[in-house]
Amino acid sequence: MIAKLSGLIDSIGTNYVIIDVNGVGYLVYASSRTLAKIGSAKGAPVSLLIETHVREDQITLYGFADAAEKEWFLILCTVQGVGAKVAQSILAAVPADQLPVVIASQDKTALRQADGVGEKLAVRIVTELKEKAGKMALGQAATQKVQAARNQTGGQAGKAAPVVEMPKSASNDAVSALINLGYGRAEAFGAVANVMREMGDDLPLGDIIRESLKELSA
Repeated sequence: MIAKLSGLIDSIGTNYVIIDVNGVGYLVYASSRTLAKIGSAKGAPVSLLIETHVREDQITLYGFADAAEKEWFLILCTVQGVGAKVAQSILAAVPADQLPVVIASQDKTALRQADGVGEKLAVRIVTELKEKAGKMALGQAATQKVQAARNQTGGQAGKAAPVVEMPKSASNDAVSALINLGYGRAEAFGAVANVMREMGDDLPLGDIIRESLKELSA
């Protein structure tokens, strides 16, 4: 099973790159976002993470510029109706680091920008993955607070940092309020997560909304 390829760029197409590894050319399918990152100069060094799909009649390689994109490729492929081609199309339309917010906020419009994703499939994606995406999106803020607390303790024994959980009701109410004011789901969700990361998870709802509006207008 191939997990990573490092070599030289032989040629690049609209959805693939051929990587020359010691004289052997590997055809690797990749999103337009990954292809843009590696460039198109023939002979330039390239290294991609690889997901190998093996079928009776063929072996197909899919390449990723970073671990986050590969992780979301695998997550998306768990949804019925999302194959490798559609998953890469989604990753081309929405960056991997923004997918948790897009899916958790049920921003179907963003997902429909991807080729092969219609209304029904977009609904299925946000329905099946919203819990996982929500934990990833909101959990990022909690993780950063925990890490900051650990840094303050200097890693001393017996001083473990507390686990921080964001109050779902307050954050959800704030997101809903921002949407009612005309903001998109994804941008509202992101603004609320940023505010609660910076100012604490015990912030009153009114303050969350006010500070989120400042975030959005910055």
